[in-house]
Amino acid sequence: MAGPVAHKAPKLSLRSSGVPDSKNNTINRTRLTLARRRRGLTKTQLAHAIGVDLRSVTAFEAGEYLPGEETMSRIVSSLRFPCEFFYGDDLDEPRPDTASFRAMSKMSASQRDMALSQGAIALHLNNWLERRFELPAASLPDLSHETNPEAAALFLRQMWALGELPIRNAIHLLESKGIRVFSLAIDAREVDAFSMWKGSTPFVFLNSYKSSEHSRFDAAHELGHLVLHKHASPHGREAEREADAFASAFLMPRGSVLASAPRLATIPVLVRLKRVWSVSVAALNYRLHALKVTTDWQYRRLCIEIGKLGYRESEPNEAPRETSQMLQKMLSVMAGEGISRAKIAKDLAIPVSELEHLLFGLALAGIAGGRRGANHPDRRSSSLSVVK
Repeated sequence: MAGPVAHKAPKLSLRSSGVPDSKNNTINRTRLTLARRRRGLTKTQLAHAIGVDLRSVTAFEAGEYLPGEETMSRIVSSLRFPCEFFYGDDLDEPRPDTASFRAMSKMSASQRDMALSQGAIALHLNNWLERRFELPAASLPDLSHETNPEAAALFLRQMWALGELPIRNAIHLLESKGIRVFSLAIDAREVDAFSMWKGSTPFVFLNSYKSSEHSRFDAAHELGHLVLHKHASPHGREAEREADAFASAFLMPRGSVLASAPRLATIPVLVRLKRVWSVSVAALNYRLHALKVTTDWQYRRLCIEIGKLGYRESEPNEAPRETSQMLQKMLSVMAGEGISRAKIAKDLAIPVSELEHLLFGLALAGIAGGRRGANHPDRRSSSLSVVK
């Protein structure tokens, strides 16, 4: 079998223009709400933390009146955002009805709000980056008319000239097609990933605490939402089933799987075979059954064994973690210009930790003390031209 498809990082052009610094003189109530949600706090919890009653916090967020200087100091301390953050312009915040969440029924409202508020900060960062770099435009077809997810996956593979070959790095592929990929560094198994369109730009957020195989499937799942459900709210079991079927077919194309299908599917065989497509044992078991390589009885028996071995929580022989070329290249270029991560965070008026959360697992030098991927990012050179 031929080797997996590699994807070169698109060329990036550094713009010379800076970002205008527009600050309001009044506290922005929407930013106060966003910061509270980002910390996973209710209004009652914030009121208790800053020593005021619930009615006061409600009034602050409704814009009825402003907190005093001492109260504002306690808000800054409790929410751990710079004071300047609360005086900026409104930020675009994803709405629950425009973002696709995997397993939304398992997620608490607080976890959902934490993820959406992190999405708002990612949009803020992306706008900042797009003022400095020429990033690739989206190259995704609208396949909302396609009722068969397998056919949609095959069409997209043909459009992107992938053939039947395994995909070496799903994140590189998505970035090369204009999809902005950020980390969703929330240590909660209920929050897998989510995606959304913002204007003509697609975004995917991946939980970097998951296994590499899990993140790859999440990336393909969210790609399915982006192409299949662009004009509809991507919610409900049917939409999730379609995205799962798309991801399975996209990562493990029919011809490739059938060519390598084992005569007898056992756990050791699946652990060995999963490395061809860098998928989980559970995902490969599902795909073999979907293609009728295994019977219903074999599939159920393997599901039971996978559960007993703990392979749903801890993937055997985990693949190297995939990283971002785009983010790493931009950080490298800016570092050469003397723009550090601390400077980026200061320009955005966010804590450095929030920037690191968005980069966690995707670019080198993640959160201090946090989990790091097994492999370093691809260090192949990619030309970056400065716009004079």
